[in-house]
Amino acid sequence: MAIPFLQSVYVGAYLIKKRLTRTKRYPLVMMLEPLYRCNLECAGCGKIDYSEDILDKRISVAEALAAVDECGAPVVSIAGGEPLIHKDLPEIVKGIVARHKFVYLCTNALLLEKKIDDYKPSPFFVWSIHLDGDREMHDESVRREGVYDRAVAAIKLAKERGFRVNINCTLFNNAKPEKVANFFDSVKGLGVDGITVSPGFAYEHAPDQEHFLKREKTKELFRDIFRRGRGGRNWAFSQSGMFLDFLAGNRTYHCTPWGNPTLTVFGWQRPCYLLAEGYAKTFTELMETTEWDKYGTGNYEKCADCMVHCGYEATAVNDTLAHPLRALGVTLRGIRTQGAMAPEVSFEHQRPAARVYSRHSQGRVSELHEQNP
Repeated sequence: MAIPFLQSVYVGAYLIKKRLTRTKRYPLVMMLEPLYRCNLECAGCGKIDYSEDILDKRISVAEALAAVDECGAPVVSIAGGEPLIHKDLPEIVKGIVARHKFVYLCTNALLLEKKIDDYKPSPFFVWSIHLDGDREMHDESVRREGVYDRAVAAIKLAKERGFRVNINCTLFNNAKPEKVANFFDSVKGLGVDGITVSPGFAYEHAPDQEHFLKREKTKELFRDIFRRGRGGRNWAFSQSGMFLDFLAGNRTYHCTPWGNPTLTVFGWQRPCYLLAEGYAKTFTELMETTEWDKYGTGNYEKCADCMVHCGYEATAVNDTLAHPLRALGVTLRGIRTQGAMAPEVSFEHQRPAARVYSRHSQGRVSELHEQNP
């Protein structure tokens, strides 16, 4: 795995403290979306379909840092939109790093060369650059030619400047296992420090609904990929081995929807980074008033095919802590890619999907318009 030792120590101490204090629900990673505006129109995302006044909204430095303090998660993943568009982002990052929180700044890298001097290398800071495969795969995913080459150039520049650099890769049902494996081999030559990989989630408002992975297909795809890389041991993933083992169908996990709480320009998003079914004004309100048992695979139809890291990495990390020898075995042997898969959770009692995204988002838009006419 490609998780730095310092981060492992900090996160491990945080988790042990939560277990010793018998805290039932706590975050692992805070997701911060300081704006929705982006300079791309990726097929699997619907973030930029808001009106111009909403796309112009920004979470302020004070709001962001207050939220980081209230949430208390040891890791903050900054996404968007394209976060580098936010003019105050360097100050937000500086404030989070000063709190000894690990910052993963997710970017498509189109602005990285222009903005890189605003940031300083730190063991608490990582560029997380979006690459959904090789040149053909990635440019098709983001629907613009030339983006892959600019992202690769940005990776090289960031490494030359002494930064830690990860890539984050989302796979869809048109992914070819051999091409993905070759892509993972190729990024080693770029000197990237880690890979974050996840199947795409079928956002209700995404423009392309045809290419999201179903659950069984996800497991088969990742088995085929890991098989080509010695059970995944050929590549440095910045994720727990237990989560990768889950992707390959070897673990039966339930999602931990509060593990990655998300702050957006609308507020704290219920219940998770992927679903937008209402918003809370504070982190405390989110944790105390969200009906968590209504969500997750087996509980809710919308969650049926989800195997995304922001829902299951927290589950896998807690399983690692509870069963360290089991996790060590996965690390040493690699991901199992043959044999029977673990039993699936039951879908017998899941509630039907409620198409509420538009109602909640438009309701929040109306509230913001009333506050700022």
